Amino acid sequence: MIVEVASIRVKEGLEAEFEAAVGKAVDVFRRADGCLGLVLTRCVEDQSHYDVVIRWKTLEDHTVGFRGSPLFAEWRALVGPFFAEPPSVKHYANIFPPVEF
Repeated sequence: MIVEVASIRVKEGLEAEFEAAVGKAVDVFRRADGCLGLVLTRCVEDQSHYDVVIRWKTLEDHTVGFRGSPLFAEWRALVGPFFAEPPSVKHYANIFPPVEF
């Protein structure tokens, strides 16, 4: 499994609209081959900074399948107008399973 972390800075004052747009975009990711789920997090210290954390079966499910599909254009149409700058996207692999207490 691959974890994509998209760090997004939203235009100030448009945070609620961005959050609503990501909520609408859940269906876009639900239709994406290889997508296992997502979570939206908001920085406590910087209210206009978010991370969208998306789990994919493989790196290619995101970089080739999703980005090369019409679904990517749907995602960007929903959330792109709120970006203050281009997002930073990185991919991670878990070293060991999550630990819960």
